[in-house]
Amino acid sequence: MHIHILGICGTFMGGLALIARAAGHQVTGCDMAVYPPMSTQLEEQGIELIEGYGAEQLALKPDLFIIGNVVSRGNPLMEAILNEGLPYTSGPQWLGEQVLRQQHVLAVAGTHGKTTTSSMLAWILQYAGLEPNFLIGGIAQNFGISARFDTAQKYFVIEADEYDTAFFDKRSKFVHYRPRTAVLNNLEFDHADIFENLAAIQKQFHHLIRMIPQQGRVIYPAADEALQEVITMGCWSEQCSLGNGTVHDNGNVTTETVPAWDYHLIEASGSHFEVLHSNQVIADIRWSLIGLHNIQNALAAISAAEHIGVNPALACEALTHFEGIKRRMELRATVQQIAVYDDFAHHPTAITTTLAGLRKQVGEARIIAVLEPRSNTMKLGTMSARLPESLKQADLVFCYNETQGKHSIRWDAESVFADMPQPTEVHHDLARLVQAVAAAAQPGDHILVMSNGGFGGFHDKLITTLKQKYS
Repeated sequence: MHIHILGICGTFMGGLALIARAAGHQVTGCDMAVYPPMSTQLEEQGIELIEGYGAEQLALKPDLFIIGNVVSRGNPLMEAILNEGLPYTSGPQWLGEQVLRQQHVLAVAGTHGKTTTSSMLAWILQYAGLEPNFLIGGIAQNFGISARFDTAQKYFVIEADEYDTAFFDKRSKFVHYRPRTAVLNNLEFDHADIFENLAAIQKQFHHLIRMIPQQGRVIYPAADEALQEVITMGCWSEQCSLGNGTVHDNGNVTTETVPAWDYHLIEASGSHFEVLHSNQVIADIRWSLIGLHNIQNALAAISAAEHIGVNPALACEALTHFEGIKRRMELRATVQQIAVYDDFAHHPTAITTTLAGLRKQVGEARIIAVLEPRSNTMKLGTMSARLPESLKQADLVFCYNETQGKHSIRWDAESVFADMPQPTEVHHDLARLVQAVAAAAQPGDHILVMSNGGFGGFHDKLITTLKQKYS
């Protein structure tokens, strides 16, 4: 079958293209911006890419058009498809019907940590010799790719996004996946462009749970009230709870209600901890990751792997070799003892946890936070009032808002950050922002750059400027 994908260079759709190609289909695709690294990854697999959405692409005469979430009415190619009555579907629906139906699906959902947790889970299964298929919204360092598919394998790990499916299907993507093992990491209000409130998102999570078989497993943190409310709407599968840390007393766990999985912190940064199952220590993990949120991600991945028969001790051993995710506290460079990190944080809670983990790691060293509020929720200003509190662990704060273009925010950043206790600057010119951050940086500083986009190449420009400063 010849499949033509609209919006092929997005992380999900690009991964879908690789899976379709691996399944034996002829795959072509188009996007408004065709550029590396996704374009390179696709072209290496023999996938022809076309720049733009011209109606002349109908001449390719594919058997099916797969429509990405980025496509809306008014798109010239989409309008031509509709006018001609040609067959089309969404990426999640095609994946669910043509690939996942034959697989044991392990889905990772939640507001935060989906990419990291699904990458941990895929790596655990790989380490255990299960050779899992996967589709993840990022590139795990252990794999170097975001998607993999082999029809001979039966386990499929997928990052299960709650964002809507397509312009013609406003259900969350994850309702198409029908998992047998489901991780619900956490749940907060997000995606203000498509959801009115938290209750609207909870309803979608309820729809997901309704599809999990009785022999399936639902894994969630016991302390998350929003998820507890979802569970009370109805759950017909095995429930597995995750704790948020225990206190050790001569080897005993002192908690009133013992969750199925929990941890005991050994290093404050989260780089060393013990894993507890049913009140018993089963292993300890030393790794390169930091932050309590990553420990929670680890517990979820261990539980999900255990559901399909992976020994928890082996899963813990696997995580000691987990190398992390690109753009999740990724150390991009160290210049004159100035560390520059790249992080995907784009929600106040994610910013808070990321900064808290870095603070525990670096102690009293200065942290410079550089933020681009680029997500749809951030641009709308729904979360803007929470930003000052989320940035309190930083010593210096820089915020970028392009004055024109689709990524410009719709709220007054100067007013939001006016009463920050630490020095804070708002910049509207990227080149000036680079110069300002480089001028402020001193040896021993840690610069945390947070954006869910390319940030105009800010990281590379800053690193180059720092090298010039100290050359």
